Amino acid sequence: METTASLRHALLTDRHRTLTGLYQRTFPMVRRHVQQHGGSAQDAKDVFQDALVIFYEKAVGETLVLSASVSTYLVGVSRNLWRRELARRRQQPLTGLTEEHAERLPELESAETSAALSVLDYVEQLGERCKSVLLAFYYFQQPLEQIARTHDYRSVRSATVQKFKCLERLRAAVRTLFAHDFAR
Repeated sequence: METTASLRHALLTDRHRTLTGLYQRTFPMVRRHVQQHGGSAQDAKDVFQDALVIFYEKAVGETLVLSASVSTYLVGVSRNLWRRELARRRQQPLTGLTEEHAERLPELESAETSAALSVLDYVEQLGERCKSVLLAFYYFQQPLEQIARTHDYRSVRSATVQKFKCLERLRAAVRTLFAHDFAR
């Protein structure tokens, strides 16, 4: 078991290699857990990325206390994050796909391009700050540390939370768009 001090040192001296090693060792366990509990591989990536950010901030900020291996810690944080995400999803009502909807599916698929344009319109409507954060992270693939500095957030965690909130607003808007399209 690595000590907290050695982990902090490894993160500060060679962050990329340290995080890559943790990712390779731990992500398969997180992916398996998320998929066994109703999530996708992409859900697992999102959850694990957030867990890595939490781990990194605590390790570098010297607030990390490990009583097990780093992998065990990351799997535990990921499980908690996934449990919260599942609870959040359960609170949002889902509409079932009826036969009427299934009949209209080809029509909706042909309108996929216009829906994609609508999604871009929704990104525009999120506001300049959300648009900037989402584009920086997803399109330009900037690290959260850089986004935090650029947008004057106090910490990487603040930038992560803001990115998540913006993404949730976008998802809600897109859900509304598709719910409206299915209702027609």
